[in-house]
Amino acid sequence: MAAAYVVVAWLLIQVAETIFPLFGFDDTPARIVVIVLAIGFIPAVIFAWAFELTPEGLKKESEIDRTQSITPHTGKKLDRMIMVVLALALSYFAFDKFVLDPQREAEQLASLEEQITTEVEQARQEGRTEALVESYGDKSIAVLPFVNMSSDVEQEYFSDGISEELLILLAKIPQLRVISRSSAFSYKGKDIKLAQVADELHVAHILEGSVRKSGKQVRITAQLIEARSDTHLWSETFDRQLDDIFAIQDEIAATVVEQLKITLLGELPVQQKTNPHVYSLYLQGNYFRNLRDKENMEKAFAAYEQALAIDPDYAPAWVGLGYVYQEQTRSGNLPEAEGAVLAMQSVEKALELDPNNAVAWSSLGYLKRTHEWDWKGAKAAIDKALQLEPNNINVLGASASISITSGDAIVAIGLFRKILERDPLDLASLRALGTTLFRQGELDEALDIFNKIKDLNPDYPIININIGQVYLLRGDPARALDEFEKEPNELVRLFNKAIAYFSLGNEDDSLTLLDEYIEKYGDDAPYPVAMIHAWRGENDAAFEWLEKAYQDHTQFLIYILGNEYLKGLHTDPRYPAFLEKMGLLEYWDGSSSEGSTGSK
Repeated sequence: MAAAYVVVAWLLIQVAETIFPLFGFDDTPARIVVIVLAIGFIPAVIFAWAFELTPEGLKKESEIDRTQSITPHTGKKLDRMIMVVLALALSYFAFDKFVLDPQREAEQLASLEEQITTEVEQARQEGRTEALVESYGDKSIAVLPFVNMSSDVEQEYFSDGISEELLILLAKIPQLRVISRSSAFSYKGKDIKLAQVADELHVAHILEGSVRKSGKQVRITAQLIEARSDTHLWSETFDRQLDDIFAIQDEIAATVVEQLKITLLGELPVQQKTNPHVYSLYLQGNYFRNLRDKENMEKAFAAYEQALAIDPDYAPAWVGLGYVYQEQTRSGNLPEAEGAVLAMQSVEKALELDPNNAVAWSSLGYLKRTHEWDWKGAKAAIDKALQLEPNNINVLGASASISITSGDAIVAIGLFRKILERDPLDLASLRALGTTLFRQGELDEALDIFNKIKDLNPDYPIININIGQVYLLRGDPARALDEFEKEPNELVRLFNKAIAYFSLGNEDDSLTLLDEYIEKYGDDAPYPVAMIHAWRGENDAAFEWLEKAYQDHTQFLIYILGNEYLKGLHTDPRYPAFLEKMGLLEYWDGSSSEGSTGSK
């Protein structure tokens, strides 16, 4: 009878968990069902022990002649019922795992793509992204960097790390719009009113606080503020041991959800736990990695290595180590082939330990795209990351990048707008949106974005080049040349001037600049040489340099689709053949060869 009760109770719980959400209920009714069934277990067993069901009805066990008892017969019936229910349950689990689960994942992806397309169209129609921001209502928050109150200034990595980890934890809640690290941390150390911060970031709430760490003791003060009225919704001070650091962060996240009255559609995300010393080393690694220069990257590498020496099963540290390898490869401090292999090994180890780590899947997609040129593998990895964390900035950026590679600029534009919704002060994402609009032929909006970046930071890298390129495609090469002349980076300045001079009809100066570019940079940058030749109408030379870029596995080739400088090659039969060799032919819409490329 006890076994039958447990099986039937399990069945009722599954029904409750399936039915209640369909009627808009949260987890409370299902929780009540579990509690009631748990409470009823003991009385049911006692009742079954004291009474027996006979052909004459229910009787006390003590009143029945044991020679006339039908208990063995009833027990056999219960055994058969339990086996039938368990067989049905096993069949259901198999059906759910191998039939329904893949179907649900496909539906989730389709829904996400449809949502992105809708948001893009809405933003395009209104000419701004405020409509996307407003869709969250008051469910928006910025986590400002917690103040380091420790006597040791070197403990700042810990206060910054706590803030960032809280931000990441909250960002996993789909119903909550969380401003990303680069925008939130841009206010670090500034004396600025919270109302102004909220206005600039378009958020309704601010989470701020302080951290004091001394040995194994930590004090964290956190306060949640409703920005428009400058009202403290909640504040609390946690005096705990470092062992409790994960519980503190989980508690703060749960309180934010409660105070903002967010109805969760799933479980509240929680921190992955590890040894407190390992966690401290991990936060150090993140702190130094965010500083990006060579010396700090080496410090980040050392911190992650120390963390993994203590806890080799801590997946976030493996992800961080993979990031360091990628950054060292991008900056030229590590040979590309070696860096790619080491980064891939780190990411694969992270996924082996934690198959639900969205950032690890995103990193895997990046490596498959940039180093392996495995477009389908990259998209599959990034789609998996999107399923796990559809609002993660890194995941959205990776998804935008693979969309550009596959020539789907419209989807990429929508993704960059979603990123800027959560990271409005990130000039790199703003520039990425501008360059993608440029590739799509949306020159007016691209120019507005580039000018905005220049207003905010006149020294932003190659922004003058971006502005000049818009004028070039607008048919104003003289003004484009003026912008190109302002660029301090000789490599990109020579490349663009060679193209501008040709467009002005000055072929001799264009050829002189091309020769200079080849002499100085041709061995390391064959792809731009191919672009200059293509712009000049010299197809044979263009394809020779494209082949060299292909043999060198030049990373810039992953952006070949949608490249305006190569559109003169589109009618050449060697162009689709080259795309086929790269595995990109199926993504190319040959009908775009006479106009703006990059659309599908």
